[in-house]
Amino acid sequence: MSRHYLPITLSCYIFVEMTFQAYETDGFFDEYFENVSLPRDHARLVVDAINALDVGDLQRKQHAAEKVLLQMGITFNVYGDSGGAERIFPFDALPRIVPQAEWLAVERGLSQRVTALNHFIDDIYHDQRIVKDRVVPADLIASAAGFRPQCVGLNPSRGVWCHVTGSDLVRDRDGTFHVLEDNIRTPSGASYMLGNRVVIKRTFPRLFSAARVLPVADYANRLRSALEYLAPDGLPSPRIVVLTPGMYNSAYYEHSFLAQQMGVDLVEGSDLVIDDGYVRMRTTRGLERVDVIYRRIDDDFIDPEAFRPDSMLGVPGLFEVYRSGRVALANAPGTGVADDKVIYAYVPAMIRYYLDEDALLPNVPTYLCWRDVDRRHVLANIESLVVKAANESGGYGMLVGPASTRAECEEFRRRVSDNPRNYIAQPTLALSRVPVLCDGHFEGRHVDLRPYILMTDRPYVTPGGLTRVALQKGSLVVNSSQGGGSKDTWIVPGEATHA
Repeated sequence: MSRHYLPITLSCYIFVEMTFQAYETDGFFDEYFENVSLPRDHARLVVDAINALDVGDLQRKQHAAEKVLLQMGITFNVYGDSGGAERIFPFDALPRIVPQAEWLAVERGLSQRVTALNHFIDDIYHDQRIVKDRVVPADLIASAAGFRPQCVGLNPSRGVWCHVTGSDLVRDRDGTFHVLEDNIRTPSGASYMLGNRVVIKRTFPRLFSAARVLPVADYANRLRSALEYLAPDGLPSPRIVVLTPGMYNSAYYEHSFLAQQMGVDLVEGSDLVIDDGYVRMRTTRGLERVDVIYRRIDDDFIDPEAFRPDSMLGVPGLFEVYRSGRVALANAPGTGVADDKVIYAYVPAMIRYYLDEDALLPNVPTYLCWRDVDRRHVLANIESLVVKAANESGGYGMLVGPASTRAECEEFRRRVSDNPRNYIAQPTLALSRVPVLCDGHFEGRHVDLRPYILMTDRPYVTPGGLTRVALQKGSLVVNSSQGGGSKDTWIVPGEATHA
């Protein structure tokens, strides 16, 4: 099948005037403006710079940014696209801006959260103290789609399970950050974070310099250091590879980009073989030992001898070599038990249980449909709720009640009733908004934020992350597969914002 690239130019880039004068916050928490006439202190520099542009300047900058995206090949695949096309990742030129004082609180909360999740995963595959103490119900663990019995008793290198985490954050109407969900299996998007930064620095070089934005360019080096941390002792130069399902995977651009940025090999399962108890890579010089695998393949497909026997993507015998400690895997198999959206609801309790602390970042209020009282509430009020399947991602398996038809709501009532364990529901949040350029003026669009946390002997939180934006007016779905785009995220000097 031939591959081709489809540039996506956002339909709202037809410029008549460059001004925020007509901008409306519409009652949402706006990350640029306290009200329609008063920019927030940390956004004033950008607002003044945009208002100072001549008519057409920003249009030219946006087109230049899209050209850079095309040249860099910053793409993604859409599953189910009959054309098999890769698309240029939609990008809006105005950055999302967060003051540093506020970011420090987010950083502490994410570090706390990932530390507790790592304790939880380790506990679940060993003593299950949190289950025995009735903090998390045993049935939820046993029925979790991401729980892997093969990992019981497993001791991953350095005791780290979740090496790379991407926790999705949202702000509600009062401007408070909440954790919407945790992504621990194979979180994606870091390459778009890095690509966005390259593009924005070329688009607004002087503005970027003046804003004193915290850097993200060292992410690939920090990721490589985190992977080297896992290597068996006594190896001065451990060989690291990125294991990809192949070129038709939706995140293949990211796999190849991160491998290139780290200076390591990108491999598929057919490139690796188990030989004399070690993982080795086929090279032009013969077989060479592999010490650390950053795997971007789901658990079920990494080893047909341990998981799905029909997998053609993995390496037969890999899991046994991993269990013996002769190769390290990141993230560890079995971490998906903590990706479950039902388990997500118990993370604040995990933090209290393992760390004896209150959660610094709150969860979004969540109804668990396996509970009779919660299920009755969800079924009675489904038109006003967001309903999610426990193990879906990318905006799939989800109902946004206020934006859905009566038939769609009835279908989800049936699904929830048939399989209550598989569903949660949350209030329809008034997500914060950031300006986007639309038809010659600026309009607010809803956003979330995915920071990336790397775990070694302590967590490291990348200053910023991937801001995803719902480009359709009124939409709350930010996923690229559902029509969303992205913005660069600037962490800049400044005090915390207030609603």
